Amino acid sequence: MLTLSQYNYWLKKLLRARSETKLSPAAMETLAIIAYKQPVIRADIEAIRGVAVGEVIRSLSLKGLVKIVGRAEILGRPMLYGTTKKFLEVFGLNTLKDLPKIEELKRPPN
Repeated sequence: MLTLSQYNYWLKKLLRARSETKLSPAAMETLAIIAYKQPVIRADIEAIRGVAVGEVIRSLSLKGLVKIVGRAEILGRPMLYGTTKKFLEVFGLNTLKDLPKIEELKRPPN
């Protein structure tokens, strides 16, 4: 594909923004857990997923979809994670109440 050089800057920005919003299945699972359970500690996310999620959370944080929202009042005071305004924008939501209900997401019986 060819374009005029004057559009090069904007096309690069568009492509970069598009690649920044692509999420792996692991990132989508982790993000869904955080969105529905927030505020949530990493140990709870790992208990649900069954794998370590440190790198996935860091990646989501760098993309601006997840942030630290406080510390839990339990032993060790682990960080609590929640979603950001950018998360709402990327997924076209006005508020977290606009997330689909968990019952709606369950697979129908065969």
